[in-house]
Amino acid sequence: MEAAAVIQSLKDACPEAVVAEGVNAIDPWVQVAPLSITKAAAFLRDTPELDFDFLMAVTGIDLMGLEEGVDDLRIEYHFYSYGHKHTLVVRVDLPRGEPVVPTLSGLYPTANWNEREAWDLLGIRFDGHPDLRRILLPEEWEGHPLRKDWKEGPTALGFETTRQSFLDLIRDSK
Repeated sequence: MEAAAVIQSLKDACPEAVVAEGVNAIDPWVQVAPLSITKAAAFLRDTPELDFDFLMAVTGIDLMGLEEGVDDLRIEYHFYSYGHKHTLVVRVDLPRGEPVVPTLSGLYPTANWNEREAWDLLGIRFDGHPDLRRILLPEEWEGHPLRKDWKEGPTALGFETTRQSFLDLIRDSK
């Protein structure tokens, strides 16, 4: 099924969910309202003509600086149908100050670890997630280092985070 038809099916079934669309993009996408993501994902999965039975990836993106005045965070869900061999990207934009979206881990088990990574590195909270805790960084880590406004402190986990430049090291060795 072509992306335009998939997106139209979603718009017909969940008109309140669809915020924007990019049918002619290299990877066709549809933007969904945050509170509608569970309903939209269930529709994409459970409709036999669509049958998006696999969530390939959940990707967190910091949009700060990409467009004038935009500093939201984004989650992109990459869906695939094994039976129909089609894909769709579903986007959800979230405000930087309160980035919360419902979890999809109940619909797609693969969302579990991907959502934990987005939480760990970008601070996006997945409401209802069964085990939302750090997955790559130690529990005592402060902040979310893939946010463009994150500032590294002078130390991390007891180690200094600043070093001499390579040229200073060469000069000091003489």
